[in-house]
Amino acid sequence: MFKNLSPTAANLGLIGLPMPVNEMATRRWDVIVVGAGHNGLACAAYLARAGQRVLVLEARERVGGACTLEEPWPGYRISPCAYLAGLLHPLVIDELNFPAYGYEWVPSREGMFVPFDDGSSVQLWDDDERAEAEIARLAPQDVAGYRAMYAVMRRARNAIRPPDSNDMWIGAPPSREQIEDRLKGDREAIGLLFEWSMVEYAERYLTDERLQCAVLGQGVIGTNASPHEPGTASIHFHHSSGRMGGMTGMWGYVKGGMGMVSFILCDAARDAGAVVAAGLPVARILPGEGVELAGGERIHAPVIVSNADPRVTLRLLDSNADPAWRAQVESIPIEGCTLKVNVALRELPNFTARPGTHEPHHYGQVNTPLTKTEWRTHHAIARAGDLPPRLWTELYFQTPHDPSVAPSGCHIMTVFSQYVPYAFAEGDWENRRAEAGQRAIDSIARYTSNLPAAVIDLDVLGPPDVEQKVGLTGGHIFQGECLPQYMWDKRLAYRTPMPGVYLCGACTHPGGSVIAINGRNAAMEILAT
Repeated sequence: MFKNLSPTAANLGLIGLPMPVNEMATRRWDVIVVGAGHNGLACAAYLARAGQRVLVLEARERVGGACTLEEPWPGYRISPCAYLAGLLHPLVIDELNFPAYGYEWVPSREGMFVPFDDGSSVQLWDDDERAEAEIARLAPQDVAGYRAMYAVMRRARNAIRPPDSNDMWIGAPPSREQIEDRLKGDREAIGLLFEWSMVEYAERYLTDERLQCAVLGQGVIGTNASPHEPGTASIHFHHSSGRMGGMTGMWGYVKGGMGMVSFILCDAARDAGAVVAAGLPVARILPGEGVELAGGERIHAPVIVSNADPRVTLRLLDSNADPAWRAQVESIPIEGCTLKVNVALRELPNFTARPGTHEPHHYGQVNTPLTKTEWRTHHAIARAGDLPPRLWTELYFQTPHDPSVAPSGCHIMTVFSQYVPYAFAEGDWENRRAEAGQRAIDSIARYTSNLPAAVIDLDVLGPPDVEQKVGLTGGHIFQGECLPQYMWDKRLAYRTPMPGVYLCGACTHPGGSVIAINGRNAAMEILAT
């Protein structure tokens, strides 16, 4: 499938060592990048294109970090963590020439389908007229409110993220004052970006309880907070602020799976002259000197860029970490609450509200909702160390768009769900993982006629599994909390106080998801030194 397109994809990211370790240790390097996640690879590509001698060191055997591809069962190619592309920056796609490596992205115009407990449902298409027609059938009194709700989102996006060099995701992170200056006193947009809970945002514009609950999950994706908590509306903005394919707020599927993004970035970095080595863990970062490998070898470079999360970076620095920087890192919450379940299916779910196993909603995403009370209480239950009786789930189906990732006639369902505990008060993930996976399937099955019967197999990843699998501390998919008090200029700076040490991961501006502009921004900061 990947022949003559992406050399990295041809081996599903298993690239091995390009040369013996002792040869790496004797070479002269300008920059060492620790971690071959998508941001680290993007950073390496830009630095190598600028003539820097760059070495990327990845601890795991496969490059890509949380955005990679694996084959958990024969014939199924799945990204264990990342699932859709919506925030990948167009500048990176263009500058690194993604199409030359076989990049194809299919927009998911079908939007979000939500079935309700009373048997009704709504499909919020990524087309205003079609979405409003759906709302007119479900809650006609809310058509104008829905239009106003997303008019605020549109105004904020156009001000903060215009489709040009004034995009505030490019370069140094802006302060709240700078952002508010862009918004020119738009109190609703300021509330959306900095103040409102997701519940407050929904209730300001919508009256129908079902419709309010349909959108609440968009304010907590990857965030260890209830949608009742201030600032959660900003999470919805973050995920709605993309401009991929010239379409605002649009998400879609990358042909071959999300790991193709990292594999293409690896190809681009290597073509520019960077050397990428997988299966070579770094044990210590030595500021201004280089790194020490787990085997004791030292590789020298004046600049070290960490794509690892800040807690891992702190551990690698050990006593070399600046005390004030250490305190800042340790003050950022980094305990995840997400359960990821990758499911092999005989057929797609048959939702009783809109029967069929090949329907428009299978081309979009599906949310199974919680009530407002459940959102509050279930988050509290998970925080106390137990599984709540029901999970919110967001479902993605790669195979309707791209059947190449599963055996003929079979399908893949990706389940992103909340809330689960990082650590159980009773038991642990080893003896409760299957229970958590079943809880997610049951939360979906209540709306279908063919689950769990259609399930062939499933792979369950709780927060500690994500931590162990891809190295994200706490299993937090954004390398630390993304609520407003941790965003924009409150995110960790690319340049650290330690000499020659930089960050380029999701802990930096503009935050988490598969964006890659973090890596570009870090590279520009280094090159400007």
